[in-house]
Amino acid sequence: MRIRLASLEDTAAISSCVAEAYQGYVRRIGRPPASMERDFRSDIDQGNVYVCESAGEIVGIMVVRECPDHVEVSSLAVRPNSQRQGFGRSLMSVAEGRASSRGLSAVRLYTNAALPEVVRYYERLGYVQYDRRTDDGYDRVFFEKDVGATA
Repeated sequence: MRIRLASLEDTAAISSCVAEAYQGYVRRIGRPPASMERDFRSDIDQGNVYVCESAGEIVGIMVVRECPDHVEVSSLAVRPNSQRQGFGRSLMSVAEGRASSRGLSAVRLYTNAALPEVVRYYERLGYVQYDRRTDDGYDRVFFEKDVGATA
């Protein structure tokens, strides 16, 4: 496994990974998740997209954004045939390390309330729910994890 910042050459593979990972959620949510309709190029240019490679293939992606006091994970996707192998957890560790090393105290994220298995996943990673509301037309559950700060 190798995690690195994405380059523009990865754009098609990133979109493919997200589409595969989220396709099964469309019916449950009632519309495509926001990440399925995202243009990742700007995020890549800003150094906010990480890819996880295994056997030369992008198997997972994560989009982060630095805020004044935290890092926000706005997308985490792992191809279905690569799930349950630690790729998502490894990507989340990168987000936590990025926050901590930059002196930010937390990592925040949200997921759709219609995906209870995803809610439980973040809880298992130590994330605590701090809000639930309709946001941009989605029923979202918001999480935070205190990561301290080393900078």
